[in-house]
Amino acid sequence: MKKFWILCLIISLFHAPAFAFFNYKNQELFENQGYVGTLPDVTKSFHASEASQVKPTFEKTKKFNSENEIKPVPRDNPAFVNIILKQDKSSPYLNDITEFIDMLEKIYDSIEANENVQLFASRVYFFTKNADYFREKYEGKPESSYISFQKLMDLRLHANTVAQLRTEAEKYSPYLAYTGTGYIYNENNINEQLRYLKDEIEQTIAVLKEAN
Repeated sequence: MKKFWILCLIISLFHAPAFAFFNYKNQELFENQGYVGTLPDVTKSFHASEASQVKPTFEKTKKFNSENEIKPVPRDNPAFVNIILKQDKSSPYLNDITEFIDMLEKIYDSIEANENVQLFASRVYFFTKNADYFREKYEGKPESSYISFQKLMDLRLHANTVAQLRTEAEKYSPYLAYTGTGYIYNENNINEQLRYLKDEIEQTIAVLKEAN
């Protein structure tokens, strides 16, 4: 029995250095291969940081539709009423009567300059043909009740009559006496008719410009 315990003591003394030696060899074996053990789970204690809301450094602008910021319409200002609130003048009727202004001004200048009968008659002819188309276009429509329409129609007849008178006077006056029927071709009578026509043209132009 005494020998048995002595043997156990010897074995235990030999076993401890051997175990330490084996662990040292294993450590030396895996020294250049990194850690080969099990890593702890660190995700359980990890929480992503929430982005903090950044406040703007500038002050909040006022709303565009703020009732306190909108200025009242200056309806008592004549400039605003005449320019900003002026009615649309691009209607076909107004565009048409605007074209007559230039025609009438040329007839007026022709009378002022005492142009020859042929040139005067050609200007009147151009005006009356356009007036005929204008009448067909708007006759029976609301525009036909406008003053500008009536003035153009009256002037169309008057200008055509005077143009015919001047043309006939140049053709027939040498053969007619200045009494009776021949008086209408008298130069004084023709000049008087031209003055009436010129006044009527001037009035019509004023009406057309007022409409625009």
